[in-house]
Amino acid sequence: MVQDELIENVQPAAASALLTNNQSPITKNRLPHPLEHRLIFQNIGRKDWTTDIDCYLRGGGYEQLKKAVKMSRTEIVNEVKTSGLRGRGGAGFPCGVKWSFIKADEKKPVYLICNADESEPGTFKDRYILHEDPHQLLEGILISCFALNAKTAYIYIRGEFPEGAQILERAIEEARAKNFLGRDMLGTGFDVEVYIHRGAGAYICGEETGLIESLEGKRAYPRIKPPYFPAVLGLYMCPTIVNNVETLCHVKHIIEMGGGKYAQLGRPNNTGTRIVCVSGDVQRPGYFEIEVGAVTMGQLIYDMAGGPRHGRTIKAVIPGGSSAKVLRGDERFKLKLKQSDGSMAEQEVSLFEIPMDFDSLAAAGSMAGSGGVIVLDDSRDMVWTLNNINEFYAHESCGQCTPCREGSLWMQKITDRMLLGGGVVQDPDTLKTVADNIAGRTICAFGEACAWPTQSFVEKFREEFTARSQKPIPPPMPPEYTSGELIDHAKIETMPLARNPGREETATAGTI
Repeated sequence: MVQDELIENVQPAAASALLTNNQSPITKNRLPHPLEHRLIFQNIGRKDWTTDIDCYLRGGGYEQLKKAVKMSRTEIVNEVKTSGLRGRGGAGFPCGVKWSFIKADEKKPVYLICNADESEPGTFKDRYILHEDPHQLLEGILISCFALNAKTAYIYIRGEFPEGAQILERAIEEARAKNFLGRDMLGTGFDVEVYIHRGAGAYICGEETGLIESLEGKRAYPRIKPPYFPAVLGLYMCPTIVNNVETLCHVKHIIEMGGGKYAQLGRPNNTGTRIVCVSGDVQRPGYFEIEVGAVTMGQLIYDMAGGPRHGRTIKAVIPGGSSAKVLRGDERFKLKLKQSDGSMAEQEVSLFEIPMDFDSLAAAGSMAGSGGVIVLDDSRDMVWTLNNINEFYAHESCGQCTPCREGSLWMQKITDRMLLGGGVVQDPDTLKTVADNIAGRTICAFGEACAWPTQSFVEKFREEFTARSQKPIPPPMPPEYTSGELIDHAKIETMPLARNPGREETATAGTI
């Protein structure tokens, strides 16, 4: 782990070595774990790997783009449909189905947006793709543009990723020099341009319609759906497809393998590979690329991430980024799982026996989300943990919807009060009530994102919230006070009203 020791008076020449030696396991390159199946990350960690286009071409780069431009657009979309690829940004919506919303004879311009505004606490996979393999992303974008007949693509990148933006800009220029984008791409007569747009640090811009509003130069207020589905009324009121970084990278591999072969990876309705990011109280935090559903929660945490630190036990896991509902370490779940004879049957399992796929985690009462697995051991205070999450969402609410704007701040104030020793007996119930009145009552899914943690933490760890809410309910204010009592209570010094000579003179003059 990173050393906490303070080092002073470091000379510039020694700084680089110190930083390298103090890298966390997350940022150090490592060999793939035996349980991993790397597609997207197959080049990351190689000693001979660089981000320039010549290195990418030596590894077979842009061959799938050359293959795709010889296919019809319908064939490419059908391959993506056959693959069963689901979006890797959080919602898990089938990518091929989303693409099919674009009409083949669309008269308006079609836009593709790559959502690289990775801001979910606990998630850091897209940043590695941007930094380590930008041409893989660019190839996926260009194949997707050709399939959708989108002549303009935007990569909306998080403002806190300045280095990633520079790497992508360089990759775009390298690809343009090789005629992989620009006018008459690869001699096909198809013109396509890719632009980088840097965000300004707002979490809400990860929501696709908020992102579109920001890209248009407006405040990132999410749009109401319907009617503003991006595939119908997106960027500049034109059909628009918004896909995550990892999702677009998979497109290249689907073209290479074929949709049918890709669909054999993972489980039915949960196909392919996905990158999960393990953080929190584990010995080897980092990223792992696994077949969807082929690895259980226990294998991921204990075998791949090294298990809890210092001999502690796991108290809880947040399996899909900070907006996912928390799961207790000692819970039991009833899930429909595949049996040895191939049939599906309901089975009771522990947290660590849950397969890491979209459907199993949803059935357990949480979600796969963005793939950020946050592990909490038995040293963690759940009230403090929820307060940390509440602070984030209260700060990041765009303020458009009243339930979210007021409720997120209200929940933070309640958990703040609990931590300061001022919690009153009804606070756990109040937290739950506020969260219940946010979820489902907002324009976008941010309402659920800020409500679900509070709902699940209070439900699963009620005893900890009750222990911090012991003060009696303050008595109600008496219905009436005399003016003297109010003045004494507030220590207000009364002063005679100031005279207004001008007004008096005017009034006097008017009466003469």
